[in-house]
Amino acid sequence: MGCNRNCGLLTGAIIGAVLAIFGGVLIPLGDYFITSTIKKEVVIENGTIAYENWIVPGSPVYRQFWIFDVQNPAEVMNGSQPILQQKGPYTYRVRYFPKINITQNPDHTVSYMLPNTARFEPTMSAGTENDTVTCINLAVVAAPALYTNTFIQLLLNTWIKASNSAMLQNRTVKEILWGYKDPFLEKVPFPLDSTLGVFYPYNGTSDGSYRVYNGKDDISKTAIIDSYKNKRNLSYWEGHCDLVNGTDGSSFPPFVKKDSVLRFFSSDICRSIYGIFTSDQVVKGIRLYRFTVPSAAFASPLVNPDNLCFCTDRGISNNCTSAGALDISSCKAGRPVFITLPHFLFASDDIKENIEGLSPNKDEHETFLDVEPTTGFTLHFAKRLQVNLLVKPAPKITALSKVKKPYIFPLLWLNETAIIGDDKAEMFRSKVTSRINMLNILQIGLIIAGSVMFLAFMISYFVYRSKKLK
Repeated sequence: MGCNRNCGLLTGAIIGAVLAIFGGVLIPLGDYFITSTIKKEVVIENGTIAYENWIVPGSPVYRQFWIFDVQNPAEVMNGSQPILQQKGPYTYRVRYFPKINITQNPDHTVSYMLPNTARFEPTMSAGTENDTVTCINLAVVAAPALYTNTFIQLLLNTWIKASNSAMLQNRTVKEILWGYKDPFLEKVPFPLDSTLGVFYPYNGTSDGSYRVYNGKDDISKTAIIDSYKNKRNLSYWEGHCDLVNGTDGSSFPPFVKKDSVLRFFSSDICRSIYGIFTSDQVVKGIRLYRFTVPSAAFASPLVNPDNLCFCTDRGISNNCTSAGALDISSCKAGRPVFITLPHFLFASDDIKENIEGLSPNKDEHETFLDVEPTTGFTLHFAKRLQVNLLVKPAPKITALSKVKKPYIFPLLWLNETAIIGDDKAEMFRSKVTSRINMLNILQIGLIIAGSVMFLAFMISYFVYRSKKLK
């Protein structure tokens, strides 16, 4: 016996209900499928997507340098305020060698070293490595910080004068970045490395060793640093400031939420830092979360008490009330190096007021990471920081005798940046995001189609029944 019209309408409604229910059931099943798939692919071991991108960056990494050129050198050496103008960018390809000394450990960690490499990219630069800049004299300015004894400073002054060294000097971009023989240090009559440079030595060296969790036993710890140079602290700071926290920034544990705080360690600034969610981004068809390093990370202890243990020089920091400058001399062999954001972004007025020519801009000078939330991979980032030297009055050293008060003098700022390449983006879309998107579309499609069918057939059923009863 065939099915009449009532039967057919009810059957259609039931089919619609089943489709909607199936679509709903797919949500937890799909989440389980996604979770289990991602868990396999983000583990840092041979054969996974994570491992392929972890061994060597999945996209070219570049470091752009802007060097600060002193516009009024004669006046500065007579005690006046510096007027600076940035020159650049001078761009280098970095991080293009694979990690070395990779060892999978029994405790679900993996150890490795990061080789340091830098190759000049003339087509991406505003000039050549031989461009000359008037900048601070690294050796002369650092001398009184390294040797505070009056008698030693008198001796240093003799050698500084004998080498005709001054507070400022003319150097090429290549010399400033990667090293040069300093005439003052060559005069010193005892064994001393006379080669100086902001990043000397670099090429041919390595950063590490790092030891990170591979995520195999606990996915929530994937890529988190267990130790750096075989220690879990840095021996530079007091208390929690000295801990190595988070990852190296290239990836994070999967399933990142907008309310997550992403912690990462940077050996460039000798500390761990963090990012908070600020906006949604789409890069090459991939949905990402942008996390930026907030001003609170550089705030004075008055605003952010957690930063008190980063305050080591109470003089230059106005008794720890200034913001925006990090004294990293303890990890630079006593050299008076201070790290800030470019152009003193987020720095206190008492730091900014000593220099002319800077124009802090949040869009150009803040650090951000664009993270794919499901996998935790960083697919686009810009790490920006400024290297400065502390200049202090030194009456016994002629070259510094006219300095009126201590102040932070900018040398250069850098932007280390990368964005996922087209081939890697296509691979990522096909293996990760497209599967997730297809599953989401299927779930929503089944729920909507099933609900529409159910309502349409049920309405038709009741309309037909009412007509038939009349």
